[in-house]
Amino acid sequence: MSESESARTLAIRQLHLLSYNVQAGIHSRQYSDYLTNSWKHVLPHPERLVNLTRIAQLLHQFDLVGLQEVDAGSLRSAFIDQIQYLARHGAFPHWYCQINRNLGPFAQHSNGILSRLRPRRITEHRLPGLPGRGAVVAEFPLSDGSDLAIAILHLALGWKARRRQLAYLETLALEHPYLVLMGDFNCGCASKGLRAMVLQTGMRGLDCELKTFPSWRPRHNLDHILVSHPLKVVSARVIDYALSDHLPLSATIELPEGLRFADPMR
Repeated sequence: MSESESARTLAIRQLHLLSYNVQAGIHSRQYSDYLTNSWKHVLPHPERLVNLTRIAQLLHQFDLVGLQEVDAGSLRSAFIDQIQYLARHGAFPHWYCQINRNLGPFAQHSNGILSRLRPRRITEHRLPGLPGRGAVVAEFPLSDGSDLAIAILHLALGWKARRRQLAYLETLALEHPYLVLMGDFNCGCASKGLRAMVLQTGMRGLDCELKTFPSWRPRHNLDHILVSHPLKVVSARVIDYALSDHLPLSATIELPEGLRFADPMR
């Protein structure tokens, strides 16, 4: 096989992923900003759109992006659907919004997916615990008739609810042999619950060195991109692109030998 043929084969076996908690477009530079910028969680501000435009510039290099803490269109976002905005400015043909906490005109707390591949199916999952936490799963057809499932999620702050949510993710792993879990887990690799889920499911990619929070001095690895055992993490890194209180996390994953995406459209 020539080098060009080999590169084309890899191109339809690999995906470049990004997970980013964008804090509804609010730029935090220090802990005191949580207080001084608190009004931005309720009211619009011109800086928000500037930040989203800069985030969209980063997204161009990825095949699929998972977003947390995006607003689906409310007063605080000037009634702009931030997921749709990022999809258009990042040139993603496919996008989906999961509203997890609907506060009417005041806030639309959501997860989002942006994709260059066409999903076969998208399903929403309400996670255990108090209302407001969810996962959205996109399934992409593979050449053997199976699917690659990619779940975008945002877990609870409290450990009791989060433990139940991690147990729920174990059921997703049973349903989907080829699975990616990506998002804000709100816990690091030292978490007993997270380690138990990884041990039970055989998920790969847990890396204590990939610290994403807080963005101005990252000390905690709250964001993760995990893959089921048949899949491979080729590379993973935290990107120094501090426009939220989290830094974005990227990973390149690869399908097993002999498998390809059935729809290679990018």
